[in-house]
Amino acid sequence: MEQRTTSLTDPDSARGKLLQAAAELFRTKGYDRTTVRDIANAVGILSGSIFHHFKTKDDILGAVMEESVNSLLVRMESALAEIDTPVARLRAMIRCELESIQGENGHALAVLVYEWRSLSPENQQKLLHIREAYEQLWLTEFTGATEHLKPGIEPFVLRRFLSGSLYWTTYWYKESGALTLSDLTEMALKLILK
Repeated sequence: MEQRTTSLTDPDSARGKLLQAAAELFRTKGYDRTTVRDIANAVGILSGSIFHHFKTKDDILGAVMEESVNSLLVRMESALAEIDTPVARLRAMIRCELESIQGENGHALAVLVYEWRSLSPENQQKLLHIREAYEQLWLTEFTGATEHLKPGIEPFVLRRFLSGSLYWTTYWYKESGALTLSDLTEMALKLILK
């Protein structure tokens, strides 16, 4: 598989800090209730300074979403580079997605899922190819693992069931609880395997 050459925003840069703050605020307050001033206050700058990096609040939302998908794609493709068996590849993908949902990318991924309709149609169009590339990676892996998967469920539907299960962990999973991410990974894998 060809490695992605997407450059990710340095999280310690001014832009990176703005994206992180925006993701957290969009996730906790909602896109509509978050102001540019809220984002600026979260990083300790004047609200007008944000427009050095972004033209509009909608562009901030689009950048949060784009960064979240690109980050996950890079992480996943890196994990898959050394794995060649279908079940191990699916395990690695599930683990990457769970680590991202539960980790530093969690707010941004939740924003991608729950605030998609808030994004302008123009910015949705810009992001569709990135989102589609990510979903196509899953569908390709499901197709390569067909003999190991539960029969009778189309890959597209299987992906929707799996992604719903994984993303919902943002509401109930606690790192300090009885289950580890490895436990969750294995349980999710059992949901889709014969």
